[in-house]
Amino acid sequence: MAACLSPPRLSSTEDDSVILFSTSNSPEESTSHSSSSFHHSPPPSLHQFRTAYKLSVRNLSYTLQPHKTTSFSFYHKTKRPEPLNILHSISFDARSSEIVVVAGPSGTGKSTLLRIMAGRVKDEDFDPKSISINDQPMTSPAQLRKICGYVAQEDNLLPMLTVRETLLFSAKFRLKEMTPKDRELRVESLLQELGLLHVADSFVGDEENRGISGGERKRVSIGVDMIHNPPILLLDEPTSGLDSTSALQVIELLSSIVKAKQRIVVLSIHQPSYRILQYVSKFLILSHGSVVHNGSLEQLEETIRKLGFQIPTQLNALEFSMEIIRRLEDSGSIYETSIVEEKEPFPHLMWPEEENCGVQIVQSQWTKESFCSLCYAYLIEILFLCSRFWKIIYRTKQLFLARTMQALVGGFGLGSVYIKVTRDEGGVAERLGLFAFSLSFLLSSTVEALPIYLQERSVLMKEASRGAYRISSYMIANTFVFLPFLFVVSTLFAVPVYWLVGLNPSLSAFTFFTFVVWLIVLMASSLVLFLSAVSPDFISGNSLICTVLGAFFLFSGYFIPKESIPKYWLFMYYVSLYRYPLDALLTNEYWNVRNECFSHQMEGSQCLMTGFDVLKSRGLEKDNRWINVGIMLGFFVLYRVLCWIILARKASKTTI
Repeated sequence: MAACLSPPRLSSTEDDSVILFSTSNSPEESTSHSSSSFHHSPPPSLHQFRTAYKLSVRNLSYTLQPHKTTSFSFYHKTKRPEPLNILHSISFDARSSEIVVVAGPSGTGKSTLLRIMAGRVKDEDFDPKSISINDQPMTSPAQLRKICGYVAQEDNLLPMLTVRETLLFSAKFRLKEMTPKDRELRVESLLQELGLLHVADSFVGDEENRGISGGERKRVSIGVDMIHNPPILLLDEPTSGLDSTSALQVIELLSSIVKAKQRIVVLSIHQPSYRILQYVSKFLILSHGSVVHNGSLEQLEETIRKLGFQIPTQLNALEFSMEIIRRLEDSGSIYETSIVEEKEPFPHLMWPEEENCGVQIVQSQWTKESFCSLCYAYLIEILFLCSRFWKIIYRTKQLFLARTMQALVGGFGLGSVYIKVTRDEGGVAERLGLFAFSLSFLLSSTVEALPIYLQERSVLMKEASRGAYRISSYMIANTFVFLPFLFVVSTLFAVPVYWLVGLNPSLSAFTFFTFVVWLIVLMASSLVLFLSAVSPDFISGNSLICTVLGAFFLFSGYFIPKESIPKYWLFMYYVSLYRYPLDALLTNEYWNVRNECFSHQMEGSQCLMTGFDVLKSRGLEKDNRWINVGIMLGFFVLYRVLCWIILARKASKTTI
């Protein structure tokens, strides 16, 4: 059935509110309409969409199972935590053109209810009989993720993009088969609808970079999840952290969307002002995970009067209900009459009668879509991400300028310290020290990218979990954008160091040196990207990077020879990121001059050390430069593949 729920093709000539989950797979019909954001499903006529949608929740319960523990006390196993019941038999209805507010004290399960309705739970925790749309049961969270737009409490946005760019990139990812002109028209229409035209070219900003206001940022978050026109929009506390005026503007915006687009809006809220209440159609009040009221504001006032209370003039009915929530909870019989089941069947707009339509449509798509068209769509997705990456890097002055200045200062600084190293026994030791320090400098110079990766991760998790793009596309785009950027950084470091120190004057040796420096920086970038995927925050990520790099440096063979490393630590010698570039740099420096003498017993007497002797002392009796290059490329790819696996797993489990 999941394929039956695919969004429609939209064009600029159709109404923006046309959201459809078509069932037809006729080739003739499919060519008569414009493109869809996900599948090739033809939309039916527009009049069908003016019929109201109905979201039904029946007896929805949710229990949080504790993690299994194997911890023991001194004499017996610790007591296993009891399962925590979050929601108990929640039931309510919501129809098109309605705003339903989920209210209640903190910890009553409001956010959990919205996450379940948005499909942000595991399959094993989802009850397929609890949620239905137009009387058709939702059998999996994936179906709900396709149908419902979900705006979380946190505004996970990229601060270095403008408001227009944020919405336009969202349109590019979610409406891939629209023409660029149609996407631009869609974004301009949404900017006007959201009241953001006056800040369309302003940066979103964050705590460090000044941008738009909190209310405007919340409206951008709403726009990102409205770009593909979902018929159901779920918002988790959209007014939290906003002043009363900004909160009212957000609710007024949702009210206008509900009326103009015939959508269903369900949102959680704490204590709304009296002006906000007039825009709400229905209130669902929770207490201890159970419904204590389901109905309009007038019904709530009547319930309060029946309980013998009088609402103070300085409070509205919803605020006062929070003070008498215990009494409302005890009067459960009043709530029982608030849900009236429909006697006549609700129109079935989104699904066909056939139970196996999903299989039919998927098979149909695979027979129609060629491999080339899928590759083209994949390529376009990568190009969109590359464009966004480049904008972020260029505008992140701290990263762009810091890396450039770091390379120049490091290159000229090291060159001035080791300037014109002599070609004798002392020069051999100095060159080895130069290479070792350069490795440490280059591998640790990518740590400043960690905060940027961590900032992007929350946006990545949100977008990938919504099907905006693939994690693999993100990784490939990240690689393509950073390859030339890091090459420039490597060249800025390599040129002054190489010629000021007076290393091997061969042009081929200089080219190989620059290439190895580039590979070192690429390996370090991949390592930081991988560790940012496993680190929860900057402090732990920075500590982890320092620990790993320190261990790699220790077992590189520079401090401790391979023969002296304990057997149980020998594996670190082979996985060290320092070992292979260090060997490559030494081979590059001495292989062409392996017969040249670097130390004499006396002037003109017998040679004590040749270039080959220097290499032999490191166990480099063969020219293995390109083998080391292959291993470095392997590390570069390996850490990115590991990062991709971890991010893909996290995205599949995210509830953002």
